Amino acid sequence: MSIFKFEDKQSIGTVYSVDTSTLVIKIEDLDKLRRLQVNHLVAIKSSKSGQFLIGIINRITRKQFDDQTEVENSELSSFILTENIIKVNLIGTILDKYGSKENVFKRTLDTVPEIDAMCFSLEGENITNFMRTISTQEDYATPLSIGNYSIDEQAKAFLDGDKLFQRHAVIVGSTGSGKSWCVAKLIEQVATLPMANALLFDIHGEYSTDSFKANGIQHFKVATPSDLGKKGNLEKGILMLPYWLLSYEEMLAMLLDRSDSNAPNQAMLFSKIVFEEKLAFLNSIGDTEFKDAITIDSPIPYKMDNVINKLKSLDTERVAGARGDKAGPFNGKLTRFIQRLEAKSQDKRLGFLFQISTDELDINWMSKLCENLILGSEINSNNAGVKILDFSEVPSDVLPLIIGLVARLVFSIQQWTSKENQHPISLLCDEAHLYIPERTSQDSASSLGLKSFERIAKEGRKYGVSLTVISQRPSEVNRTVLSQCNNFISLRLSNAEDQSVIKKLLPDNLAGLTDVLPVLDIGEALVVGDCSLLPTRILIDEPTIKPESATVKFWKEWSDKDAKQDVKNAVIGLRKQTKS
Repeated sequence: MSIFKFEDKQSIGTVYSVDTSTLVIKIEDLDKLRRLQVNHLVAIKSSKSGQFLIGIINRITRKQFDDQTEVENSELSSFILTENIIKVNLIGTILDKYGSKENVFKRTLDTVPEIDAMCFSLEGENITNFMRTISTQEDYATPLSIGNYSIDEQAKAFLDGDKLFQRHAVIVGSTGSGKSWCVAKLIEQVATLPMANALLFDIHGEYSTDSFKANGIQHFKVATPSDLGKKGNLEKGILMLPYWLLSYEEMLAMLLDRSDSNAPNQAMLFSKIVFEEKLAFLNSIGDTEFKDAITIDSPIPYKMDNVINKLKSLDTERVAGARGDKAGPFNGKLTRFIQRLEAKSQDKRLGFLFQISTDELDINWMSKLCENLILGSEINSNNAGVKILDFSEVPSDVLPLIIGLVARLVFSIQQWTSKENQHPISLLCDEAHLYIPERTSQDSASSLGLKSFERIAKEGRKYGVSLTVISQRPSEVNRTVLSQCNNFISLRLSNAEDQSVIKKLLPDNLAGLTDVLPVLDIGEALVVGDCSLLPTRILIDEPTIKPESATVKFWKEWSDKDAKQDVKNAVIGLRKQTKS
């Protein structure tokens, strides 16, 4: 039985012209034309019984001319001259019966309407019935919903959680548009699932406050200078990311000056000595499993002090010559490289990389780290499937490399897990434009971090690794990564370049939807993609756990004579490189 209850007299007009996915509807009654609005839905009788085609109004045009005069630069010139018309983009078909199911909406067009087919505006009971039909959730105990439809606030907007994550997603919006609330609403629902598995990269610490705590959410913070050299950091939620997790290329990107004439020798010797130290470590623990299979990139612990001492020995080496001692083959050629290596090793801002304890030099430490980051809720030691990683105190110059390291680690573990034991994980990348940028210098450390995300975007679906790209500047986010995302949740975007990026990523027949991006309300989103049967506007519900991202009320704060400041402690925090 059809969900629509239309009578012929309710028809707003008839089909005047048919294109592949575009219709022109002729409206006879001017009063009916006045009631229509752009981006509202209409239903058109299909040439097949038991079907209606659903479309979105793209343009409304009133009769302007009585004479057949020429109208320049208008694809609808002949129609404008003769009729009151609306242009409609077709988006799908609703079938009274599909197999054993009734009232099914499909985003396909098996047919197109006939000329003079009647068109009806979806409003009142018809729009409510339609919204409820497309929002029928899958048989999950906790279906995914982020709010209600703007067009019918009584109808809950359910998204397909499978397709949202398996086909990558983008959440964008200008600052103050409600983007953080949208992410929080998504996170709080994911956290309730019994085997949830997600990592959120928190760049500004807004999701790492006391107000953003709940069952199923665990917080990790990258180690600060006050945490260095201590044992048991991982158990306290403090992340050390030791240098031996970095690949050979990543280490050289941090340490090597490519313009140095001795750079090839420096790279060669560093590679040789690091490999020797990894083998020496395995021999020292009596290993018989790994030493015959490792490469320079294998994540095996080694001591950086030993590497520096061997490099210094080669840099000052004297060898026997025909007339006494002479400089060795690498004498004086490693000095600048050693200086850079020592400077990085002693920099407390990078202590989480270089100033590690005996805990991180244990062969089993990496397994503990990965289990904390990758295990789902029920088998995680903290029963927390959503892990918030606070990178707010990581220096900006190494931020892309370090986040890329974590992403690469997650992808590699998933890749080497047997298919029957692979459990899907999602990486939610807040402020993605900072570490998944559109442009990077070819040899920079940030370009290596970017490669990890590009690979996940292209291949992650095969291994159960999903990306959710979150940014206020989509125009500054890497196009390769964005092009692999099939779901878009866009809040208000006021910048024309950002709007253009989203418009180019959408199918041609939906590109007109982006015209509403600069006029969306705060907390209102345009949702387009595989996760939503219908491209639509959704009012985001207020999350119960809130990030610390509220817009500061300048005039109110300036008007408060009791307002407080604490510059002294801020200076102390700056010097200590920690807010705690």
